[in-house]
Parts: sequence; structure tokens; C-alpha cells
Amino acid sequence: MKIDLHSHTHYSDGKLSPKELIDRAHNMQVNVLAITDHDTVLGIDEALQYQTLQKRDMQILPGVEISTSWHNFDIHILGLNVAHNDPVFLQRLDQQSQERDRRAQLMSDKLAKVGIDNVLSDAKTIAGVGQLTRAHFARVLVQRNVVKDFDTVFKKYLGKGKKAHVKPKWISIEEAVNWIHDAGGKAVLAHPGHYDMTTKWLRRLVAEFAQAGGDGMEVVHSHLTPERKKLLAGLAAEHELQASSGSDFHYPNRWTELGRNLSLPEQLVPIWHDWTLTGNKASFPE
Repeated sequence: MKIDLHSHTHYSDGKLSPKELIDRAHNMQVNVLAITDHDTVLGIDEALQYQTLQKRDMQILPGVEISTSWHNFDIHILGLNVAHNDPVFLQRLDQQSQERDRRAQLMSDKLAKVGIDNVLSDAKTIAGVGQLTRAHFARVLVQRNVVKDFDTVFKKYLGKGKKAHVKPKWISIEEAVNWIHDAGGKAVLAHPGHYDMTTKWLRRLVAEFAQAGGDGMEVVHSHLTPERKKLLAGLAAEHELQASSGSDFHYPNRWTELGRNLSLPEQLVPIWHDWTLTGNKASFPE
């Protein structure tokens, strides 16, 4: 069974619509797919409705990737199997959207000061129905040939300490975990192997996430070395966190693919171990 619990649509910084994402997941023979856009669940109903029309069975899990602040790091927490239409949850996510809009305006203002005008307007056009992210700003600068690629955008303009960086005011990890639990979901530390921190800080992050009530962590995600996978599996076991795996798929490319190489270490408890995965609906036992 192929289970991929981390993917994005054009409702955040992915390039595919929910329909296109599901079609690709079918082509890759994915059995369970979580859609986890940044701080929004707007694509979930569209995805669920489209999947009901498909002949091939595939489980769609409602999810979200919530941005948090932790010791000057931006840490992402996945909410898996959330009640995505819960009014309180939607109201809370709207707070995150408002923060994204505030940050986007300030980034645009800073870029204007160095001679790069009207980036926010173009970023909104690229984002369309999606949440505004730094990736949309990066696309604008690359399209305008201000820089040659995404990496250069962040190294010169949008990364920490650079000309147009704006420190976000995200919620805490503990708040994100509480939001997810209140919405009936499981809280998972997203792509811990990708944060720009030392192993000492990574160990501290996992420990504090577990103390905050987190349920699991991604021990398998894209671009991990065997040594890194071993480290993450050890940390999950040490802190009794369940194991999750996800491609963090945003768009078709040669490095990342839905459902590819996501098998979990056998000694760990999968995050889905107590879910009923049948049809187009997932549930917890009573």
C-alpha cells in the first residue's frame, strides 16, 4: 500500500489543482493521500468531491500544514485527518492567512526600497486562489529575471537577514498541536530533516514537540540521506512518537514524486495504525 501524507495544491504553494493532484496520485498508484496545504483547507472538499467520481479507490485524508515559530525557526506542523469544516478550526486558520497577508505586504515594501516594484501584485496573480507564500514572491523575481533561480532569491532577498526578509509572527508549536487536536486530528512534525539547524537543535525540537503533545513526526520525506533517516527514526523511537511519511509534493519534478520511496522503518508505529482506511473516509475507533 502506498501512503503519502504530505502534498500541496495551488491553494497554497503547489502548482496543481486538487483534481490534477488526484489524477497524478492515481497514476502513481497511491492508496492514501493527505492534502496538506499551508495554513488552509480550501482544497479539501474539492478533492473529496472529485475522488468520489473516480473508478479507482483512493483515500483522501483532510490535512493542513500549520506554520509555527520556535526559537527563531519557522517550524511546520502537519494536521492529519482533521475536521476540515469545523468553524473554530477555520477561524483559527484565518488568523494565519491574515499574518501571511501582513508579511507579504511588508516584503513587497522592502523589495520596492531596493528598486523591485509591485511584487505583491504579481505574486497575488501567480497565487490565484492560493495562500500567499514566499515561493510566489520567488517566482515573480525569477520570471522577471531579477535572479536566475529560487535558491538565489532566498540567498539574496527573502532568506533570514536578507534585504526583503520579514520575520513572521506565527503561533507556537503548542498552539498548533492544540488546534489540530481540537479539530480531531493528529499533529505531526513536518520534514524535520530539512530544517537548517544542528543535530543538537534538532534533538531539542523533537523533544519539545513531544512535550507539547505532538503525535508523530515525518521520519521519511524527500531528499534524506540514509544517515539522516536513521537519526530521525531513532528520535521518533526515543520520544515515543508515531512515524509518518510524505513526499511534500508541490509539482512534477525529477526529485520529488507522490508515493515514491516512503516505506517506514518496521520498528516504528505508523501514524495511521489506529485509523480505519476504507473508501473515501478515514476515522478513529471510538
